[in-house]
Formats: sequence, C-alpha cells, structure tokens
Amino acid sequence: MHELICPNCGKPFRVDEADYASILNQVKGAEFDAEVTRRIAELHKQHEAEEQARAAVAEKQHQSELFQKQKELSDKDLEIARLKARITSDEDRKKLEIAQALSAKDQEIALLKTASELERSKARLEEKSIREDYENKLRVAQEQVDYYKDLKTRMSTKMVGETLEAHCSTIFNGEMRPMFPNAYFEKDNDASGGSKGDFIFRDFEDGMEYVSIMFEMKNEMDETATKHKNEDFFKKLDADRTAKGCEYAVLVSLLEPDSELYNGGIVDVSWKYPKMYVIRPQFFKSMITLLVNAAKNTIGVKKELALARQQSIDVTNFENQLLDFKEKFSNNYRLASEKFGKAIEEIDKSIDHLQKIKEALLGSERNLRLANDKADSLTIKKLTRGNPTMQAKFEEVNG
Repeated sequence: MHELICPNCGKPFRVDEADYASILNQVKGAEFDAEVTRRIAELHKQHEAEEQARAAVAEKQHQSELFQKQKELSDKDLEIARLKARITSDEDRKKLEIAQALSAKDQEIALLKTASELERSKARLEEKSIREDYENKLRVAQEQVDYYKDLKTRMSTKMVGETLEAHCSTIFNGEMRPMFPNAYFEKDNDASGGSKGDFIFRDFEDGMEYVSIMFEMKNEMDETATKHKNEDFFKKLDADRTAKGCEYAVLVSLLEPDSELYNGGIVDVSWKYPKMYVIRPQFFKSMITLLVNAAKNTIGVKKELALARQQSIDVTNFENQLLDFKEKFSNNYRLASEKFGKAIEEIDKSIDHLQKIKEALLGSERNLRLANDKADSLTIKKLTRGNPTMQAKFEEVNG
C-alpha cells in the first residue's frame, strides 16, 4: 500500500500498487507533455528570436544597402546638377566670347572704315594740292608763253634777241647771283676765233673751276620770212663751246614755238653734239642749278686729277674712268631730262593725266638719285683700279 497526500485538502490516503502505478503513469505523462510543450515553446521562442535577429540583420543590411544606393543616387544627382551647371556656364562663356569677338570685329571694322575714310580724305587733299600746284605751274607757264608772244609782237627781230639775252642776264644777276657768289656770268665778247657765243657761265671752288657753260640765246619774230630751227645753231654752239673751253653747251631758244619736243622741258641733244641741251627761257635757272649740282659731285675728283697732272702722273686710265663716269652721269641726266619733259608734256595736255605726270617726275627723281649715288660712290680706289702707275703714285703721295 502507498500513502499519498491530496494536494487539495492535505489529507493522506492510501492506494494499492495498481492505483499507484496508474497515478504515477498519469503524473509522468502530464509532466512530460508539459515539459515537451515548454520545450517546444522555448524552441519556438528561440526560433522566433533567431528569425527576428536574422530579420534585423537583413533589415539593417537592407537599410545599409538602401542608404548606399540613395547616396549613390544623390551623388549622381549632384554630378548631374554640376554638369548641367558647367554646361550652362560653358554656354554662357561661349556666348560671352562670341559677343566679345563680334564686338571686337565691329570695332575693328569701324576702325578700318575710319582709317579708310581718313586715307580717302588724305588722298583727296593730296590730289587737290597736286592739282592746284600743277594748275599754278601751268598758269605760270602759260603766262610766260603769253608774255613772250606779246613781247615778240612788239619788238623788231634784233630787239627780240637782245631782250632774251637781257632777260636771262636779269634772271641770273637778280635772282641767282646770291646762290653763286663766286661765279662768272658775262657776255662772250671774244670773237677772235671768228665766232662767239652769247654768255659764258663759270663757277669756282677754292680757286678751281669745276663747271662751265656756253649759252646761246635765239629768238625771232613771228613775221620773219625765214623761219630758223634750233638744229640750225647746234654746230656753231658746239664750236663756240670748244673754242672757249666750256664743258656744257646750252641753247636758250624761243624758236619752233609749236614743237612739242622743245616745249616739253629740257631737251638733251648730246646724241648729236656732246653735253648740249636746248631749253625754253623758263628753264634757265633750273638748267644752271642741275649742271652745277651735278658738277659739284666731281670736285674732289677734279682736284685729285689736277694734283696728278701737276706731278706729271700718267692719267690716261684715270681720265678714261672719269670720262666714263661723266658719260654715265650724262646718260642718267638725259633719262631724268626725258622724264621731266614727259611730265611737262602731260601738264600741257590735261590735268586729268595727273598720275602720269607724278610717275614721270618720280622717275626723274630716281634717275637723278642714281646719278648722285654714282657720283658719291666714285673714289680714287675705283678710278685707279687697273692702273698700277696711278696706284703707285697715290700711295707715294699718301705716304
């Protein structure tokens, strides 16, 4: 028998073996089931906790990944915004550069237009000045022509010739004498050789003659029965020049008044007679000035030549080179004279040919400059090249 205590009333009671075994089995079954249920509940809670932990970890990882994605999207949005701003800035900058370039071009165009207008204005003024200058020259030339025509109608043949001589004498002594204070300009009164010219011009430096000109003045009345030509007096003028030891011969003439050749300016006839020129009276001053300026460039050479002759030096080659220089200078002068003549001819034709006149005058200046350059470049060394005698003598003099 087994004694058990009632859990409700606390009183003991007895049960036999069979009842006890039945009760014991019931108690064990209930506790086991309770234990199993508890354990299942604990496992369930543990599983739920693990699931929640895994879910939390997954959620955290998801949130982290979501945050990273959002950050990446945000960075991309910022980059897009920056690029848009940069594009906008570049567009604005390009627009500004284009506007500035257009403005600069506009300014440049405006400056060019202004410069062009200034050049045009300057050209117009220069053209007006040149036109007025040549109109004045043309007017003066016409006045002189009218003067001489009127003079010829009022005088006899002899008086006309004498008046032309008096005119040239007055021009030299009244206007040119201060320019050539040491010069000799007098009538040629020596007819011992059977002939004489009208005037002789000589100029000196340090007592040495460096230029000489024989002048012949010719004119005749329009009513004169026998009309002479300038060429009729060339032979006599050349003979007078040679007889009086003059270097140049100049015919101052009013003959052949309708000749375009002689009305054009200074005419070089050295192709027929050496160093001979024909001019109208209005070129009297210019002719003397040109020949004097040309001769001054040879003063040094002439001084050296005079010294060489005084020392009885053989100057054959020296003189040949000097003559060659003079010939070249004469050619340059002839070219200059032709250009000058063309210029005067264009003036007589029309003022519309102003540009051609200008070019002719410029051509004359270039030939005169070339002649002057050749004169400046003439040295003893060049003149004595190929002449051992001259070289030795000058080395001896220099020594």
